[in-house]
Amino acid sequence: MRLAEHVYSTVSAIRSQLLLVEKVAEVRMGEIVRVRRPDGREIEGEVLLVSGETVLVQLFGESRGLDISATAVIFTDSVKQAPLAETVLHRMFDGSFRPIDGLPLFVPEAWAPITGHPINPSSRARPQEFIETGFATIDGLNTLVKGQKLPIFSCAGLPAREMVAAILKNARVIEAKGESGGGFALVFVALGLTYHEYAFYLDAIRAMRSDYAAFVNLADDPVVERLMAPRFGLTVAEYLAFEKGRDVLVVITDMTNYCDALREVATAREELPGRRGYPGYMYSELASLYERAGRIKGRPGSITMLPVVTMPEDDITHPIPDLTGYITEGQIVLSRELHQRGIFPPVDVLPSLSRLMQQGIGPGRTRADHRAIANLLYRHYARGRDLRNLEVIVGRDGMSEADRGHLDFAKAFEEEFVQQTGGRRTVGQTLDAGLALLRRFGFDSP
Repeated sequence: MRLAEHVYSTVSAIRSQLLLVEKVAEVRMGEIVRVRRPDGREIEGEVLLVSGETVLVQLFGESRGLDISATAVIFTDSVKQAPLAETVLHRMFDGSFRPIDGLPLFVPEAWAPITGHPINPSSRARPQEFIETGFATIDGLNTLVKGQKLPIFSCAGLPAREMVAAILKNARVIEAKGESGGGFALVFVALGLTYHEYAFYLDAIRAMRSDYAAFVNLADDPVVERLMAPRFGLTVAEYLAFEKGRDVLVVITDMTNYCDALREVATAREELPGRRGYPGYMYSELASLYERAGRIKGRPGSITMLPVVTMPEDDITHPIPDLTGYITEGQIVLSRELHQRGIFPPVDVLPSLSRLMQQGIGPGRTRADHRAIANLLYRHYARGRDLRNLEVIVGRDGMSEADRGHLDFAKAFEEEFVQQTGGRRTVGQTLDAGLALLRRFGFDSP
């Protein structure tokens, strides 16, 4: 193991933000380097590839002004670490953990590697208890539970951005009776934003009511920062959850941009591509992020993840949503058809699923009748959706009165229960709205 920094002046090529350094000994993947410019200033980089004595370095900053003969590369024998303290809250940072809110960096209480520490499966506690998002389609039918990973599957042009902004503003923890936690906090990670998107999310961050930390990566920032930002965010979440006892909701948008950055870096390494050009280890990379959510036995606090995945070409079998579905515990699927009809949020409840819903609902958590109401809403809405195909063939007049009732219920369900133009709903208001809709159509009993 090296005990000192090594300095090399053997840069052989500079290609945009990539440097080739020759005749390097004792180096490791992911090692942090400092690149000294000819004018004496330094920028950070990371080792991407080691091939014999040749090392490929990705810069975290602008390569303009570098000169092959006058540039020195300092290998630090360390990996990237995150500064940690509760004063990280109510702050905004870029993908390299540099403040972008005009304030200086806080004084750290601790440092931790951004790769995190894997949770021993035998130490994992079962996800339970309810996190309220303010959306009826999630809280009532696909409940988010502390410690869960529940992605939002969106498509280009759908209002996932507006949904994320509403969740950032309205999310809160509903404590079970007799229990009290260390507080609720949000960690928001935005990847590959355009300036228009950045302005939108900046307004959303300013409207947040909960404690938060935000990590924002812009589209023209170095691609490696897009890979580091979620790891910084999750390292902060682990500190707040497992050291400070908070329930932390991590919202990441958009994981498709993360995977595209992963593909770009893999191309720079000249690796053999896998499905659709993405690297074969993309599953492991996604799992290394998603599996950092959870709870630990004997410790207060939890990490819950709500990542947004924009499905390329509206294809749910694309490698990104496909691999995400293997790792996570359900999905919230947005519908282009509902969006075209002006329904917000356009959540298609039939393919949506929360596999851990039962752990967060019921007496003492939401309401004793929560499961029964959700089951009835699913049952009669699914029946109405099926009958729409029959209506196209035989017409409404050719259907029975009972079938017409289910058709009307499906329409009312979408326009009154799914539709939320009036703002957030508490879980009690959600269940009351569902029960009132069932009673109006005579479906309030099995």
